[in-house]
Amino acid sequence: MDVLPDSGTSLFGLFMSSFLSATLLPGGSEAVLFAVIKLYPDQVVVALALATIGNTLGGMSTYLLARLIPQKTSMIEPARLATLRRHGSIALILAWMPLIGDALCAAAGWLRLNWIACMLWMALGKAARYVLVAIGATAF
Repeated sequence: MDVLPDSGTSLFGLFMSSFLSATLLPGGSEAVLFAVIKLYPDQVVVALALATIGNTLGGMSTYLLARLIPQKTSMIEPARLATLRRHGSIALILAWMPLIGDALCAAAGWLRLNWIACMLWMALGKAARYVLVAIGATAF
């Protein structure tokens, strides 16, 4: 009897793990990606795509929720928000980083930075991280 999940179930779990770990909920999508690639090495490209899409959508959900928070015109921006406003959406290439990634996504939404540019930079950073995980999984 085979106790391993089929690749479709594993890929769905990877997508969900990637989405949830990009929200304010804790998660370890890198470990799930590593495991999926080890179990199904022929699914590397699909796994990378699903992890990147899921993680980017999770980050964009944080962006959207923060965008719904009203801005007060009299509010003085803390220095970090001013820095993000100055650097713009390119800063979201760091959205994959623990601790600051969620804050970057939320700040970008609250600042109403261009959502398409934010999504593209976010996806690029997250994809690069997942590619490194995939290289590690295939090397060992």
